Amino acid sequence: MTEILKKEQELFNLFKLIDISFKTYRHEALYTVEDSQKFRGDIPGTHCKTLFLKDKKNRFWLVVVSEDCMINLNSLAKKIEAGRLSFCSSDIMIKILNVEPGSVTPFAIISDDARDVNIILDKKMLESNKLNYHPLHNQATTTINSNDLIKFISHFGNTFKIMEIPQKYL
Repeated sequence: MTEILKKEQELFNLFKLIDISFKTYRHEALYTVEDSQKFRGDIPGTHCKTLFLKDKKNRFWLVVVSEDCMINLNSLAKKIEAGRLSFCSSDIMIKILNVEPGSVTPFAIISDDARDVNIILDKKMLESNKLNYHPLHNQATTTINSNDLIKFISHFGNTFKIMEIPQKYL
């Protein structure tokens, strides 16, 4: 079994342990929202994206929103009192979340090094009953219930906030 499938199986075993229902759809590797929209096929539910950010104090943030949300990072930084936000490097992403670029997901807090990662969940995204995320790699999409996302995050004890995400408009 490959390392990717081992990590995925560990995630799915945890889902079963904490009573989270899920369904996984296999597809080619998807690296961007545009790739996902073009190649994922007909997967029901809200498709989401997750940004891995850090602030000037080297605090880490996972911001989880629906795929069509255009986040205004400056406004978000003010709202969460984080100072300037920037994207984490792939090296930091791999070290802390144990996922590759293109595979960032709220499920990555399963990594032992992710306990101090703060999580911001978009209130609008959580209004959808079914949410779609990568299962620690970008060659599949896993659908869970929005309440189960909260259950998953709470299982690890990471700090999280549900809020309206400031958006930028084109």
